[in-house]
Amino acid sequence: MSANKAQIEYWNGPTGEEWAKYNDQTDHSLAEAAAAALRLAAVRPGERVLDIGCGAGAASLSLAEKVGPGGHVTGVDVSRPLLALARSRAKSPNIEFIEADAAIHAFPPDHDLIFSLFGVMFFVDPVSAFANIRKAAAPHGRLAFVCWRSVEENEWASLPYAAARTVLPPQKPVHPHAPGPFAFADSIRLRNILGEAGFSGIGIEPFDGMMDLGGAPQGAGFQLTQLMGPTARALRNADDATRTKVREVVAEALARRQAGMEGIRLGMACWLVSARAG
Repeated sequence: MSANKAQIEYWNGPTGEEWAKYNDQTDHSLAEAAAAALRLAAVRPGERVLDIGCGAGAASLSLAEKVGPGGHVTGVDVSRPLLALARSRAKSPNIEFIEADAAIHAFPPDHDLIFSLFGVMFFVDPVSAFANIRKAAAPHGRLAFVCWRSVEENEWASLPYAAARTVLPPQKPVHPHAPGPFAFADSIRLRNILGEAGFSGIGIEPFDGMMDLGGAPQGAGFQLTQLMGPTARALRNADDATRTKVREVVAEALARRQAGMEGIRLGMACWLVSARAG
């Protein structure tokens, strides 16, 4: 049984279904980070690419377009709802999506690029997981992914959580290295994980951008409390009354932050990570 069983169940429950339902909004919100990660990947025509934690496949589709008919992209995820959406979008023969736990799946060792857009922070044993992922690379293969820095540096996470805490019951502290969006906030730990997994030439550079959440505080509040970040985690087992209160105070905080702007844009802080598999 996979050590990531809890995460697999989580992404195949209501969370996975909600992410699939509101995928267009989340893709739009993450567009700046996705563009930065794709620039880092510098994928070339004819390459074979493995997209870890591909979700509904937006990045996989972009990669497939770049590698062209002579290349191939394999998107892998554990979430059936998101994979169903990804497969419905795939219209070309150079892309496929598979349901698998990347931490243990036996991938063919022929990928020029291993890529991920916020999909590698959920492993219970990240060293073992990355060691397995490295086996998927060709001898000249490279790694490129983007992950979050700390909650405090990410306004899209810290602002709604500060508002939500005014109406939430006391929360147990979350271990900073627990599987989840911010598990790789510590760049020294991240570098050590990749080194122990056998990667070399590791580069970790900060990327600061903006998350575009649209123009409606209520819609943005729903996204940031139901789908993303520490507020969503805090509400995982909350009752409907608590959820309603939290969404109200978060929407109020976002409306104040909007302050006359056309849309709600909150700061995002990421790591752009590159390495060689050999």
